[in-house]
Amino acid sequence: MIALTLHELAHGYVALRCGDPTAQMMGRLSFNPLRHLDPIGTLFMLLFGFGWARPVPVNSRNFKNFRRDDLLVSIAGVVTNFCLFFLSMLIMVLTTTLLFTPDLWQVGELTTYRDFLRFDGWNFYSILSGSNLLYVKEAGEYVYYQDSITSFLRTPWLLYVQRFLMFFAQLNLGLAVFNLLPIPPLDGYHVFNDILLRGRLHIPANVMRIVMIGMLFAFYFTNFFSTLIGKVMYFVQGGVVDLLLAVFGLR
Repeated sequence: MIALTLHELAHGYVALRCGDPTAQMMGRLSFNPLRHLDPIGTLFMLLFGFGWARPVPVNSRNFKNFRRDDLLVSIAGVVTNFCLFFLSMLIMVLTTTLLFTPDLWQVGELTTYRDFLRFDGWNFYSILSGSNLLYVKEAGEYVYYQDSITSFLRTPWLLYVQRFLMFFAQLNLGLAVFNLLPIPPLDGYHVFNDILLRGRLHIPANVMRIVMIGMLFAFYFTNFFSTLIGKVMYFVQGGVVDLLLAVFGLR
């Protein structure tokens, strides 16, 4: 709810800065999530990890520079979600250094910061799922270690903070990547139209609704979009993890 609310707030605030007070006049510049939730988009977020909120009303006729301002408003939500993702990852790295005893990093091949921080890490998923099983690699296979992750906790209460940060990072990156798909009415469509097509493409609202319904069916009956989004998320998050570990001198 926080991620979706801030996503839409960013759209409305940037629109206001660009000369359009529509969102403000309609009470959408609010931190109240109930003003922003879309039932289907929220359901998608819970089921697939990415979704959308009720779009903030924008009147592009009020923009000072249509192409520039439409682009700024369109990317505002995505940039907000990516910043929240990056902030979550930064705090996760710091909490990981405080969460575990030094003995953990000597256990086995998988007991590295990368495996505890990357979305595709076995021990990352173990913490996120709440199983807290400690995975190590022996003879090329992943096996449970005799002790659980909780046996190596230095600050136990931080485990709950870490689990929240893991979920929050996944959610925000998922929202950012999903909304960058160049499919109307997602933000990526506006970015694609403004940058590559110079704003020449105009799709009626009823056509956008049909496209959205088609996308819903595609998500439900195929794995194409979810697989694509997952691969992009793993690539981006893996790069951010490696960058942060290099900055802090961790392995």
